[in-house]
Amino acid sequence: MALIHSAQLNPSKIELLSAWVPGQPWVGSADTSSLEHIDAYRFDDPDGEVGIETHLLRTADGAVLQIPLTYRGAPLVGAEAFLVSTMDHSVLGQRWVYDACCDPVYVRALATTIVTGGTEAALEFADPGNAREVTTHVLGSGSGDVPSIGAVNCSTAGSATTMGSATTITSGMLELTVFRVIDAGAELGELTLTGAWPGQAERALLASLQIG
Repeated sequence: MALIHSAQLNPSKIELLSAWVPGQPWVGSADTSSLEHIDAYRFDDPDGEVGIETHLLRTADGAVLQIPLTYRGAPLVGAEAFLVSTMDHSVLGQRWVYDACCDPVYVRALATTIVTGGTEAALEFADPGNAREVTTHVLGSGSGDVPSIGAVNCSTAGSATTMGSATTITSGMLELTVFRVIDAGAELGELTLTGAWPGQAERALLASLQIG
């Protein structure tokens, strides 16, 4: 379960994303001159230390982008190249925001969700008066046990590499592919994460997993 605080953020998440996303190579030819926030989904960190949130954005030409982020209370050693920004959180203080594809907590959460047939985290609101409906739902295709998932070492070249509009993460025997620009008609494989959100009723491919 992910705990959501009623807080002021500086910069806001959409300000942070609007500044960072246009410079990323995986956007390809998508028109990022304007970005609309569609929704987001979260995974749970069992240790309760790292926030894991994946944002869905619509570009000016209608493409849907998937941007997984992690929020940390201190810098992630070796991940300087993956730092998106820092932000001030009125409840939690300074937060370091990372491209989650480099973060071992996200890698573990994504792989676990796929392999076990898991879903997005339920949300718990610190202020119940600000509770909101969850409208984006993700689902892993598996039903098995979680394999051994090694930590991703961000200082090691090749642990997270981007080709085209997808980022591939290698961790031990696992190879995860996170699709940054969503193709609603993409063919689904055996071990996948799919999702549906407002305006996308049919489940779309978000990520896939191969176990070597």
